[in-house]
Amino acid sequence: MSLPELELADWRREVSALYAAVRAEKDPRRGCELWREGRDALFREHPQSPLPPGDPLRETGLPYWPYDPALRFELPVVPPAEPVGLGVPTDRDGTTAMRLVGRVKLPAPIDASLDVWWLRQYAGGLFVPLRDGTAGAESYGGGRYLLDTAKGADLGGDARHLVIDLNFLYHPSCRYNAHWQCPLAPAGNTLGTPIRAGERL
Repeated sequence: MSLPELELADWRREVSALYAAVRAEKDPRRGCELWREGRDALFREHPQSPLPPGDPLRETGLPYWPYDPALRFELPVVPPAEPVGLGVPTDRDGTTAMRLVGRVKLPAPIDASLDVWWLRQYAGGLFVPLRDGTAGAESYGGGRYLLDTAKGADLGGDARHLVIDLNFLYHPSCRYNAHWQCPLAPAGNTLGTPIRAGERL
């Protein structure tokens, strides 16, 4: 009999390995295909899948918008003028403590800034949620995640830059299962512009 804690640890290892394969792939489009295939396999087969047994998405796979190469960027992270901390509500009644690391400026066609956060839980990690103009109609109302390095979702970069590829936006687990708690996107990660890339409803 398997233990839920070990199953969850294995899920995180699998996610981390998947993103490592994405970063190693020279062709970003193929990297995104690998990510989608791997994510579908985890959601279909892994005991920690947030999908309930019998959910049709286990068979069909998760729905995505078509890959758009114009939505991949390597962007400098601009530090904040002063320290900013935030307790972000989760989809239920909890909070997640975060510290602002900086901002990235998304060029056209998005033309907006996104906050980059450091999670104070666990051992820390970069966190970039996004709630855009598709939320509540074409994507989950609470928003989607782009990076969550504490859980392995890391597209790469260096000491000054981050790879930001909007084709990798994904729904948090709480979109599928109320047992999961997910921090919601704060104001600096909320855009009115619809971003039809990544995972959709």
